[in-house]
Amino acid sequence: MPASLSHVRNWIFDLDNTLYPASTGLFALVDRRIGDYVARLLDLDPVEARRVQKHYFHHHGTTLNGLMADHGVDPHEFYADVHDIELDALARDESLVGAIARLPGRKLIFTNADAPYAERVLDRLGLTGAFEAIHDVHASAYRPKPDPVAYRGLCDAYDLDPAQSLFAEDLARNLKPAKDIGMTTLWVDNGSEQPPNCTDRSYVDHIVSDLAAWLHAIMEEQA
Repeated sequence: MPASLSHVRNWIFDLDNTLYPASTGLFALVDRRIGDYVARLLDLDPVEARRVQKHYFHHHGTTLNGLMADHGVDPHEFYADVHDIELDALARDESLVGAIARLPGRKLIFTNADAPYAERVLDRLGLTGAFEAIHDVHASAYRPKPDPVAYRGLCDAYDLDPAQSLFAEDLARNLKPAKDIGMTTLWVDNGSEQPPNCTDRSYVDHIVSDLAAWLHAIMEEQA
């Protein structure tokens, strides 16, 4: 491995807009369903529902977390609704499949989504069985990224040494708690919506736009 990555034994990946590019538009479908859910729940017009949705996202980590705190929303019912989408936008990604397979060490998914949805996405990408575990929002006890508790919980659940771990994520703000506990951070900057006023990138170690290409590149350096 390149010297800056020779210590990595644990490869931790976010799911949406990280293992596939934001340009697929898949997460936009989820985002739209979340807006519709908020509108129905709170009897709001689409514009106000969108404002409430993003307020919760920016201040609570996820819209769900805000809805749970203020309106007692059931997380299982919420995810059953907002993840009820077709995954036609995704196709098997041979380059990513090969790159993930070549990585030495442990490989895990760390997502604010739920495991059933994550499994569907991984299946579409050709990555079924490629990861040791999916640490989802339920496993995080509804303390989603970027809550530092979620990162400690992940490490405790799988006996991960943060100093030997790399975390790849499309939302730059979600990398700060990882960096704070000693993880190497990889920002997959491929067009995801970034919260306002989150411009600090001092906690980002590596920036890429194409995850598979970067993984292949570092493996070639190893070779």
